[in-house]
Amino acid sequence: MSPRTPSIKIDVWSDVACPWCYLGKKRLDVALDAYARTPEAWPVEVAYHSYQLNPDLPADYEGGHSEYLASRLGMSPEQIQASNQRLSEMGADVGADYRMDRVVISNTLKAHELLHVAKAQGQQAEMKERLLRAYWSEGRRLGCTDELVDLAAEVGLDGPAAREALETGAYRGAVRADLAQAAQYGIRGVPFFVLDGKYGLSGAQKPETLLQALTSVAGEARRAG
Repeated sequence: MSPRTPSIKIDVWSDVACPWCYLGKKRLDVALDAYARTPEAWPVEVAYHSYQLNPDLPADYEGGHSEYLASRLGMSPEQIQASNQRLSEMGADVGADYRMDRVVISNTLKAHELLHVAKAQGQQAEMKERLLRAYWSEGRRLGCTDELVDLAAEVGLDGPAAREALETGAYRGAVRADLAQAAQYGIRGVPFFVLDGKYGLSGAQKPETLLQALTSVAGEARRAG
Protein backbone atom coordinates (compact mmCIF):
# COMPACT_ATOMS: atom_id res chain seq x y z
CA MET A 1 0.00 0.00 0.00
CA SER A 2 1.41 3.39 -0.97
CA PRO A 3 1.79 5.99 1.81
CA ARG A 4 -0.96 8.59 2.16
CA THR A 5 -0.15 11.88 0.48
CA PRO A 6 0.39 14.51 3.20
CA SER A 7 -2.13 17.34 3.16
CA ILE A 8 -3.01 20.52 5.00
CA LYS A 9 -6.48 21.20 6.42
CA ILE A 10 -7.85 24.73 6.60
CA ASP A 11 -11.06 25.27 8.54
CA VAL A 12 -12.73 28.62 7.93
CA TRP A 13 -15.48 30.10 10.07
CA SER A 14 -17.35 32.82 8.22
CA ASP A 15 -20.74 34.33 7.47
CA VAL A 16 -22.12 35.01 4.00
CA ALA A 17 -23.43 38.35 5.30
CA CYS A 18 -19.95 39.45 6.40
CA PRO A 19 -18.20 41.69 3.84
CA TRP A 20 -14.79 40.84 5.28
CA CYS A 21 -15.55 37.15 4.78
CA TYR A 22 -16.03 37.74 1.04
CA LEU A 23 -12.67 39.51 0.95
CA GLY A 24 -11.11 36.80 3.13
CA LYS A 25 -12.23 34.00 0.83
CA LYS A 26 -10.91 35.77 -2.25
CA ARG A 27 -7.59 36.42 -0.54
CA LEU A 28 -7.40 32.78 0.54
CA ASP A 29 -8.00 31.72 -3.07
CA VAL A 30 -5.08 33.87 -4.18
CA ALA A 31 -2.86 32.40 -1.47
CA LEU A 32 -3.86 28.84 -2.39
CA ASP A 33 -3.06 29.46 -6.06
CA ALA A 34 0.36 30.80 -5.11
CA TYR A 35 1.01 27.92 -2.72
CA ALA A 36 0.10 25.35 -5.37
CA ARG A 37 2.90 26.73 -7.55
CA THR A 38 5.60 26.22 -4.91
CA PRO A 39 7.98 23.30 -5.53
CA GLU A 40 6.96 21.21 -2.52
CA ALA A 41 3.28 22.10 -2.23
CA TRP A 42 1.01 19.61 -0.49
CA PRO A 43 -2.69 19.19 -1.23
CA VAL A 44 -4.86 21.58 0.77
CA GLU A 45 -8.38 20.80 1.99
CA VAL A 46 -10.58 23.77 2.84
CA ALA A 47 -13.77 23.37 4.88
CA TYR A 48 -16.16 26.25 5.51
CA HIS A 49 -17.99 26.39 8.84
CA SER A 50 -21.05 28.32 9.91
CA TYR A 51 -20.96 31.55 11.90
CA GLN A 52 -23.80 34.05 12.21
CA LEU A 53 -23.03 37.65 13.03
CA ASN A 54 -26.72 38.44 13.58
CA PRO A 55 -28.77 35.28 14.17
CA ASP A 56 -31.77 37.34 15.34
CA LEU A 57 -32.37 38.95 11.95
CA PRO A 58 -35.61 38.23 10.08
CA ALA A 59 -35.38 36.38 6.77
CA ASP A 60 -35.27 39.78 5.05
CA TYR A 61 -34.41 42.96 6.92
CA GLU A 62 -36.48 46.06 6.19
CA GLY A 63 -33.90 48.50 4.89
CA GLY A 64 -30.73 48.55 2.83
CA HIS A 65 -27.10 48.02 3.77
CA SER A 66 -26.50 51.64 4.78
CA GLU A 67 -29.62 51.72 6.95
CA TYR A 68 -28.53 48.51 8.60
CA LEU A 69 -25.06 49.83 9.43
CA ALA A 70 -26.54 53.04 10.78
CA SER A 71 -29.22 51.42 12.94
CA ARG A 72 -27.35 48.33 14.13
CA LEU A 73 -23.79 49.65 14.42
CA GLY A 74 -24.40 53.36 14.84
CA MET A 75 -22.20 54.31 11.89
CA SER A 76 -22.47 57.79 10.41
CA PRO A 77 -23.00 58.34 6.65
CA GLU A 78 -19.37 59.41 6.38
CA GLN A 79 -18.15 56.26 8.13
CA ILE A 80 -20.35 54.08 5.93
CA GLN A 81 -19.08 55.73 2.75
CA ALA A 82 -15.46 55.37 3.86
CA SER A 83 -15.97 51.71 4.81
CA ASN A 84 -17.67 50.90 1.51
CA GLN A 85 -14.94 52.64 -0.46
CA ARG A 86 -12.21 50.79 1.40
CA LEU A 87 -13.85 47.41 0.86
CA SER A 88 -14.44 48.13 -2.82
CA GLU A 89 -10.80 49.06 -3.34
CA MET A 90 -9.43 46.03 -1.50
CA GLY A 91 -11.97 43.74 -3.16
CA ALA A 92 -11.00 44.92 -6.63
CA ASP A 93 -7.48 43.58 -6.05
CA VAL A 94 -8.74 40.00 -5.63
CA GLY A 95 -11.98 39.91 -7.60
CA ALA A 96 -14.52 40.64 -4.85
CA ASP A 97 -17.12 42.90 -6.45
CA TYR A 98 -19.03 44.86 -3.80
CA ARG A 99 -22.32 46.47 -4.86
CA MET A 100 -23.53 47.80 -1.53
CA ASP A 101 -26.54 49.53 -3.03
CA ARG A 102 -27.92 46.13 -4.12
CA VAL A 103 -27.43 44.23 -0.84
CA VAL A 104 -30.56 42.71 0.71
CA ILE A 105 -29.84 42.18 4.41
CA SER A 106 -30.89 38.62 5.25
CA ASN A 107 -30.76 36.03 7.98
CA THR A 108 -28.14 33.54 6.79
CA LEU A 109 -29.22 30.39 8.66
CA LYS A 110 -30.62 28.69 5.55
CA ALA A 111 -27.59 29.75 3.52
CA HIS A 112 -25.38 27.97 6.06
CA GLU A 113 -27.59 24.90 5.85
CA LEU A 114 -27.19 24.97 2.07
CA LEU A 115 -23.41 25.07 2.47
CA HIS A 116 -23.63 21.82 4.40
CA VAL A 117 -25.81 20.34 1.66
CA ALA A 118 -23.10 21.30 -0.82
CA LYS A 119 -20.35 19.92 1.42
CA ALA A 120 -22.07 16.53 1.47
CA GLN A 121 -21.89 16.58 -2.34
CA GLY A 122 -18.29 17.78 -2.58
CA GLN A 123 -19.19 21.23 -3.89
CA GLN A 124 -18.92 23.44 -0.83
CA ALA A 125 -16.26 25.80 -2.19
CA GLU A 126 -18.32 26.44 -5.33
CA MET A 127 -21.45 27.04 -3.27
CA LYS A 128 -19.63 29.38 -0.89
CA GLU A 129 -18.32 31.47 -3.77
CA ARG A 130 -21.75 31.60 -5.41
CA LEU A 131 -23.50 32.67 -2.21
CA LEU A 132 -21.00 35.43 -1.49
CA ARG A 133 -21.27 36.82 -5.01
CA ALA A 134 -25.05 36.56 -4.90
CA TYR A 135 -25.21 38.51 -1.64
CA TRP A 136 -22.57 41.19 -2.17
CA SER A 137 -22.69 41.69 -5.94
CA GLU A 138 -26.17 40.74 -7.11
CA GLY A 139 -28.56 41.64 -4.30
CA ARG A 140 -30.08 38.16 -4.07
CA ARG A 141 -32.42 37.36 -1.14
CA LEU A 142 -30.52 34.68 0.76
CA GLY A 143 -33.22 34.36 3.38
CA CYS A 144 -35.53 33.00 0.67
CA THR A 145 -35.60 29.25 0.04
CA ASP A 146 -36.53 29.70 -3.62
CA GLU A 147 -33.48 31.92 -4.22
CA LEU A 148 -31.19 29.45 -2.47
CA VAL A 149 -32.53 26.52 -4.48
CA ASP A 150 -31.90 28.43 -7.71
CA LEU A 151 -28.33 29.18 -6.63
CA ALA A 152 -27.78 25.56 -5.64
CA ALA A 153 -28.86 24.42 -9.10
CA GLU A 154 -26.46 26.92 -10.68
CA VAL A 155 -23.45 25.18 -9.12
CA GLY A 156 -24.74 21.73 -10.06
CA LEU A 157 -26.56 20.60 -6.92
CA ASP A 158 -29.86 18.75 -7.13
CA GLY A 159 -32.46 21.50 -6.75
CA PRO A 160 -35.36 19.42 -5.36
CA ALA A 161 -33.03 17.67 -2.90
CA ALA A 162 -31.65 21.02 -1.76
CA ARG A 163 -35.18 22.34 -1.26
CA GLU A 164 -36.14 19.32 0.82
CA ALA A 165 -33.05 19.71 3.00
CA LEU A 166 -33.78 23.41 3.57
CA GLU A 167 -37.48 22.93 4.27
CA THR A 168 -36.92 20.07 6.72
CA GLY A 169 -33.88 21.58 8.43
CA ALA A 170 -31.90 18.42 7.72
CA TYR A 171 -28.55 20.19 8.24
CA ARG A 172 -29.52 22.56 11.03
CA GLY A 173 -27.74 20.31 13.51
CA ALA A 174 -24.54 20.63 11.47
CA VAL A 175 -24.85 24.42 11.61
CA ARG A 176 -25.31 24.29 15.38
CA ALA A 177 -22.24 22.06 15.69
CA ASP A 178 -20.18 24.64 13.79
CA LEU A 179 -21.42 27.41 16.06
CA ALA A 180 -20.59 25.35 19.14
CA GLN A 181 -17.08 24.67 17.84
CA ALA A 182 -16.61 28.38 17.20
CA ALA A 183 -17.58 29.12 20.79
CA GLN A 184 -15.17 26.46 22.01
CA TYR A 185 -12.35 28.07 20.04
CA GLY A 186 -13.31 31.47 21.42
CA ILE A 187 -14.07 32.91 17.97
CA ARG A 188 -15.62 36.36 18.31
CA GLY A 189 -15.23 37.64 14.77
CA VAL A 190 -14.95 36.29 11.25
CA PRO A 191 -13.40 35.26 9.00
CA PHE A 192 -11.36 32.99 11.24
CA PHE A 193 -8.90 30.48 9.79
CA VAL A 194 -7.62 27.39 11.60
CA LEU A 195 -4.66 25.65 9.97
CA ASP A 196 -4.18 21.96 10.66
CA GLY A 197 -6.23 22.28 13.83
CA LYS A 198 -3.36 24.12 15.53
CA TYR A 199 -2.95 27.69 14.39
CA GLY A 200 -5.60 30.39 14.20
CA LEU A 201 -5.66 33.53 12.06
CA SER A 202 -8.38 36.12 12.57
CA GLY A 203 -9.59 38.58 9.96
CA ALA A 204 -9.34 38.96 6.20
CA GLN A 205 -5.61 38.36 6.10
CA LYS A 206 -3.61 39.45 3.07
CA PRO A 207 -2.68 36.70 0.59
CA GLU A 208 1.00 36.92 1.47
CA THR A 209 0.21 36.40 5.17
CA LEU A 210 -1.92 33.35 4.40
CA LEU A 211 0.74 31.99 2.05
CA GLN A 212 3.40 32.39 4.70
CA ALA A 213 1.21 30.56 7.22
CA LEU A 214 0.56 27.72 4.76
CA THR A 215 4.24 27.38 3.97
CA SER A 216 5.15 27.41 7.65
CA VAL A 217 2.59 24.75 8.57
CA ALA A 218 3.69 22.55 5.68
CA GLY A 219 7.34 22.92 6.66
CA GLU A 220 6.59 22.02 10.26
CA ALA A 221 4.66 18.93 9.16
CA ARG A 222 7.45 17.93 6.79
CA ARG A 223 10.09 18.19 9.51
CA ALA A 224 7.92 16.08 11.81
CA GLY A 225 7.88 13.37 9.14
